[in-house]
Amino acid sequence: MKYIISVLLLIVSQMTNAASAFNIKPSAELVTPILPGLKIPDATLLTKVGVKTQLSQLLKNKPTVLVVYRGGWCPFCSRQLMGLQQLAPQLQQLGLQVLAVSPEQPQELQKNTENTLYQLLSDSDLSFSQNLGLAFYLDDKTAQIYRNKLGVNFVDFDGQEKVALPVPAVFLVDTQAMVHFQYTNPNYKVRLSNDVLLSAAKQMMQDLK
Repeated sequence: MKYIISVLLLIVSQMTNAASAFNIKPSAELVTPILPGLKIPDATLLTKVGVKTQLSQLLKNKPTVLVVYRGGWCPFCSRQLMGLQQLAPQLQQLGLQVLAVSPEQPQELQKNTENTLYQLLSDSDLSFSQNLGLAFYLDDKTAQIYRNKLGVNFVDFDGQEKVALPVPAVFLVDTQAMVHFQYTNPNYKVRLSNDVLLSAAKQMMQDLK
C-alpha cells in the first residue's frame, strides 16, 4: 500500500510540474527575450498561498523591477534574491516595487522565509516565461541531473518528456507594462549586479518624470 501511495504521489508531482510547450528554445543561447520598448505580456500568476493574480494589475501599482529566476533550489538564484532583499529599500525609496517570478509551485515559494520586502510569484506552467521569450530546454545530460529538483518543469514534447527552465532575467517596467531596461544572460551563473540595477532604476525613474 505504501508503495502504491508513493507512486501516486510521484505521478501527481510530475503532473503538477507539467507545462505546455509553445515557445521553448532548444538551448539558453537561443532565447529571444522581450526588448526595451516592448510591453510585458499579461499573465495569471500564483501567489505564495496559491491565489491567482493578474500581473497587469500589479504592474499598474507602480514602476516595477521584474525578476525571473529559476527557483530557490538554485544557489545562484538564492544569492540573487538575497541581493534584492538588500537593495529593495533603495528601490522602494525611488518609488519602485519588486516582483520575483519563478516556475516553482507556491508551496516551494513559502520556504523562502528571508524575503520580506518584495513579492514572490509562481509561473508554475512556464507560460509566462515562454511569453517573455526566456524558456529553453535543458540538454539531456543536465536534465538528468535537474529532473528531481522541485520547481523544474517537465514538458511533453513530441511524445518525450523534456525539462525546461527560464533563462534568469531582470526587467525594469513602467506602469503601462513598457520595458525600459532588460538584462538576460544564458550563463545562469552570471547575474546583474545591484550597482547596475540601481543605476538603471534611477535612470528609468528620471525618464518617467
